[in-house]
Amino acid sequence: MIRTLPGSAYTDVPVFAAEQERIFERSWTCVALAADLAAPGAFRTVTVGRESVVLVRGRDGAVRAFLNVCRHRGARLCTEESGQLRRNLQCPYHAWTYDLAGKLVAAPNLTSMPDVRRDEYGLLAVHLREWLGYVWICLAPEPPSFEADVLGEVVTRLGDITAIESYGIEHLALGRRITYDVAANWKLIVENFMECYHCATIHPELTEVLPEFADGYAAQYYVGHGAEFGSEIAGFTVDGTAGPVRLPGISADQDRRYYAITVKPQVFVNLVPDHVIVHRMTPLAPDRTVVVCDWLFARDVVAAGSDIGPSVELFHRVNAQDFAACERTQPAMNSRAYRDGGVLVPSEHHIGQFHTWVADRLA
Repeated sequence: MIRTLPGSAYTDVPVFAAEQERIFERSWTCVALAADLAAPGAFRTVTVGRESVVLVRGRDGAVRAFLNVCRHRGARLCTEESGQLRRNLQCPYHAWTYDLAGKLVAAPNLTSMPDVRRDEYGLLAVHLREWLGYVWICLAPEPPSFEADVLGEVVTRLGDITAIESYGIEHLALGRRITYDVAANWKLIVENFMECYHCATIHPELTEVLPEFADGYAAQYYVGHGAEFGSEIAGFTVDGTAGPVRLPGISADQDRRYYAITVKPQVFVNLVPDHVIVHRMTPLAPDRTVVVCDWLFARDVVAAGSDIGPSVELFHRVNAQDFAACERTQPAMNSRAYRDGGVLVPSEHHIGQFHTWVADRLA
């Protein structure tokens, strides 16, 4: 028998604070689609742990990340979620101005303050990588290995990094984005995504497309396994009809199959023959998590205005069903009935590895 985490792990403010500091502020997290920062001067603000971070595309075309804090008196530089800078980043409080590479370039009376060195009072940079067409950042002064912690999750799930490369995700275009504000702890959402013991109960549309999910074993339970479409199913759509043309790089073994990957601590990647679905989570409180879900399709499919509605609707329903289940679970985490936690059935035993991962980072 494998026990779950105790209920307090999902409700206690000190636990959540420790997770923000020791997990989210020390891990690689996926924060934006690189294409959302289309032109030089484009910026986006994101939340990671307890920090606000501003992403900006420089004149040289590179995306950079900085703590969203003016080095003068600590005012937040950018308060909007996204926008286009005319030239530089300027603090709206005292007009300290930074170029798109984060260097302090101007401030009122700066020439009369020789002890304020421009190269020492630039914005604090955050480590950044681009992968799968997304921007990933890490707040740690010395970040963990991206290859081990991020790419390693794919290898652990699929057995080989080339299995995901064949989808050409970095070349896809955003077809639809939906943001969900979920009244549940982030770990409940991760646990839900990792198992399919609930699929026969709450996912009628999904189990119609992927009949093996009705047996309770999620694809993530087996290394390299992708759930096969039903014999009468033409595509990964809400009604089983054919979706867009399949992506050109996938192999015959990947056709008519669904693969799910959890990249801890906050990313889910869903692979199907004609599109890819990416979830990004931002925990904001012990009982509140914002999830951004992107549906990515071949660029010509999006450019042509093809009907992607049935494809989007299938996983939108799955999301709504999953998040409702998590919100139904969250209040009970405070109950004396769940003080010592619950128990994992055999098809959920791999969730115990996730609990160990969390505990190790909080230890």
